Amino acid sequence: MEKEKKHITFVVNPISGTQEKEQIIALINEQLDIDQYTFQIQYTQYAGHAEEIAAQCAKEGHFAVVAIGGDGTVNEVARALTHTSTALGIIPCGSGNGLARHMQISMQPQKALEVINEGHVESIDYGTINRRKFFCTCGVGFDAFVSLKFAEAGKRGLNTYIEQSLNASLNYKPETYKVTVDGNETEMYQAFLIACGNAAQYGNNAYIAPKATLNDGLLDVTILNPFTPLDVPSLALQLFTKTIDQNSHIKTFRCKTINIRREKPGVVHYDGDPVNMGANLKVKIHHAGLQVIVPADDSKNNSVLDLAQEVINGIRQINDHFFEGIRQRNNELIDIGKKHLQKLTKI
Repeated sequence: MEKEKKHITFVVNPISGTQEKEQIIALINEQLDIDQYTFQIQYTQYAGHAEEIAAQCAKEGHFAVVAIGGDGTVNEVARALTHTSTALGIIPCGSGNGLARHMQISMQPQKALEVINEGHVESIDYGTINRRKFFCTCGVGFDAFVSLKFAEAGKRGLNTYIEQSLNASLNYKPETYKVTVDGNETEMYQAFLIACGNAAQYGNNAYIAPKATLNDGLLDVTILNPFTPLDVPSLALQLFTKTIDQNSHIKTFRCKTINIRREKPGVVHYDGDPVNMGANLKVKIHHAGLQVIVPADDSKNNSVLDLAQEVINGIRQINDHFFEGIRQRNNELIDIGKKHLQKLTKI
């Protein structure tokens, strides 16, 4: 008797990311293992559509829903699949690709499709911030503010994110937070940001919670204390080399729940998407709540040299933007000085 084939739905966000979706669709038609899978391809038409498609697929008992897009598309699909038997698959083509990178899914569509063909499924945790689900990170403070500016910029990619981060860092003021961990004693923090990680990174191999794992039932919390512009290069280097938790301005710990009370409502982010929330924030981990298709063998998908080159490229861009920012600020100060001198000479 012939073995029943598993069904996969590929969900394509036609406007997200940087890669041509038509090439990925052609690749699926050519290389998906049709001896074990049947499949269909659906395009999203509006915000939230990916979640609706994935929810229906889970209801029908599909083997997997594969998100073809960026972190936003992945989040939409994943939040519909929590606590179901339908697995999340990812062919990453966004600007950050945080969850895919953490799970060592290749940024090359052909290799990512090989992972789908292998069909190796594992369970991972997910988090909620005031009941909104996230799978990589959520945060309040500077990273949420930058996510908002990034969304408003109209351009995607690491270059835009770095530009928005460095521009914002010149004027952003730390806030005061009351933090309660696992229901214990409340502590006060004057912080630049508070990031809660299920996965280790924001995306683009920027590791805000370098020790985080996806299946330990714990949040990895990073609190960044106030710092000066001179600290930016070392913080950037450590962010891309998995050592930011060693910085003297950083406090890290693990927990199952964290309550954050800030002075007023404002923006937060979950998986890079900004949203306004109230002054009280409850972040919670949910253990083993999502099935995902992951590489059976990490080493086949991203070589050490590939990862090292990505890190080097990220650091180089940060340094370029940082010193360009200093140059522009110095020029502004020189211009102001010239104007004052001109006024003085006229007196």
